Amino acid sequence: MLTPEQTAIIKATVPALEAHGETITRTFYASMFAAHPELLNIFNPANQKTGRQARSLAASVLAYAAHIDHPERLGGMVGRIAHKHVSLEVLPEHYPIVGEHLLGAIASVLGDAATPEILDAWAAAYGQLAKIMIGVEGGMYAQAAGQPGGWRGFKPFRVTRKVQESGVIASLVLEPVDGQPLPPFRPGQYLSLKVRVPAQERDQIRQYSLSDAPNGRSYRIAVKRELAPQTEPFAPGGLISNYLHDDIQEGDELLVHTPAGDFFLQDSDRPVVLMSGGVGITPMLSMLNTLVASGSTRPVLFVHAALGASAHAFREHVNEVARTQPNVRKLVYYTEVGAGDRPGEHHDEAGLIRMETLRPHLPQGDAEYYYCGPEGFTRAVENILDRLNVPAERRFTETFGPSQSFALVLAPAGSAD
Repeated sequence: MLTPEQTAIIKATVPALEAHGETITRTFYASMFAAHPELLNIFNPANQKTGRQARSLAASVLAYAAHIDHPERLGGMVGRIAHKHVSLEVLPEHYPIVGEHLLGAIASVLGDAATPEILDAWAAAYGQLAKIMIGVEGGMYAQAAGQPGGWRGFKPFRVTRKVQESGVIASLVLEPVDGQPLPPFRPGQYLSLKVRVPAQERDQIRQYSLSDAPNGRSYRIAVKRELAPQTEPFAPGGLISNYLHDDIQEGDELLVHTPAGDFFLQDSDRPVVLMSGGVGITPMLSMLNTLVASGSTRPVLFVHAALGASAHAFREHVNEVARTQPNVRKLVYYTEVGAGDRPGEHHDEAGLIRMETLRPHLPQGDAEYYYCGPEGFTRAVENILDRLNVPAERRFTETFGPSQSFALVLAPAGSAD
């Protein structure tokens, strides 16, 4: 338990974290991986190179420090991080390693400003957070393994079907090699795959959203081929996504973790607006298919933004659902409309998603908004939702990769009162 003096010290260090947080977290990762290279089997090296992992950790440390006197407000952030940790098999014995190198990075970056009192306060604060995370994650591990069909760690699944859904997205249908029934999942959650690419010295773990309704027999994911950035023509594309596209075929086996994730369709009667950009369509498709399979009569607007017809995955399926389900409507944006693209069949609007073209299609009542896609897409959606005065409790979003901000998952300031 933190003393009042230590709590005050942590709050006082918030400006320093805002100024130096990313430098601290970059230093932390470099130090930890140098001392414990085995942990590279857990972390995505691409996120290390781009700095996304460092920025994500800096955001979470800053949020923790800012709310150190009201830890109950961290519930959403703790849940999101815990789901990701469980999907990566982060274990209690990893926490002392992280603590040692995080404190070392704070001391290294802040220099003489990192007084013994500050380091002691952060050691106590980290110990408090570690205890919370280990408890939450322990419960999640036990629940996942103890449910009917559940398991611990990664177990082998066979690829029973592979479908090219667009020019850059392929679906994989996975069935457990042991033939056991599968535990259910909540639509919007993801699977973790552990993959060892030939000629690579380490395992790699990646998360992919489940893209269909639960059926108890198989899981389906959709994988986008990550190409090399146009600004770096000789850089390699995504190691795992290209391997899954090019090398994994029907009949091959992959190691799979139980489903995880705190982004999922809520149990309510409110209208639903599902909004996706690019491969962000995958969790939305799981939500859509689950609503249809359950016989739900909730009004649904399925909004999708794609570059064009060649990048538009699952088009025929969504069109068929909208045609046959009276409570489902769809709205598709193409940023690049081709000569053969027909309005109403391929797309409904040309250009980027905008308030003026979206608003006339929104359902009546206090709808729930679920959105997922590239950073620019999610920023545009959040701007629209701001203008519509949609409150935070009716907004649900997923970030592919490390979260750069935890604003939407932190409990509202008044929630503890």
